[in-house]
Amino acid sequence: MKTTINFSPNFSFKKREKRQVKFVIIHYTGMQSEIESINRLKNPKYKVSCHYLISRKGEVVQMVKEKNIAWHAGKSKWKQFKNLNNYSIGIELVNKGHQFGYQNFSNQQISSLIKLCKKLKKKYLIKKENFLGHSDIAPLRKIDPGEKFPWKKLSKHGIGKWYVKVNNKNKINQKKMEALFFKNLQKVGYRYVTNTKINLKNKMIVKAFQRHYLPNNITGKINQKTFKISHFLTG
Repeated sequence: MKTTINFSPNFSFKKREKRQVKFVIIHYTGMQSEIESINRLKNPKYKVSCHYLISRKGEVVQMVKEKNIAWHAGKSKWKQFKNLNNYSIGIELVNKGHQFGYQNFSNQQISSLIKLCKKLKKKYLIKKENFLGHSDIAPLRKIDPGEKFPWKKLSKHGIGKWYVKVNNKNKINQKKMEALFFKNLQKVGYRYVTNTKINLKNKMIVKAFQRHYLPNNITGKINQKTFKISHFLTG
């Protein structure tokens, strides 16, 4: 996997130890071109960056050294961790995103991403469940990498947690199911859950979960399948 260097000045100068890297956070650039994306990630005005950017052709560009903290996650939480910039490697995939015409990720992109993630997983001993999307750690602000990102495919390479086929047997009533679902979400790692009822914030978190695990059913509503997937993931 060939990697080119195009460093951004946007990072924290405080260096971290190898053991502090526990996550890989995957994003899309959400801009109209690769050049525009790189320029934004290098512009001090915007205070954003990533460790790696992967083009539509699968070309990998390193923009911040791994020992430095890139500014990609923003305000974020997962399990007991806050501000995941401090604990993660950030990877941006060139994609116009929902604002400019959301695209399928190219085969070349995903192939390069898998190779890079395998390398990072081995180097930092990152758990498979700690490969996450931006919308997982910031569900009230972000929706990337979005419903077209192939989490299931990556899971077959030990990147990201997935579930086995679930059925709709042994149904439980809606009120109990909703309460258990939000408890499951917190066990999985999702934060920002305010209570065990459907409100605007919790609906956004449900959508983030569905965007990752049920990309063809992003309703914000908790049905039997959404609940059973959450239950499986706590095991």
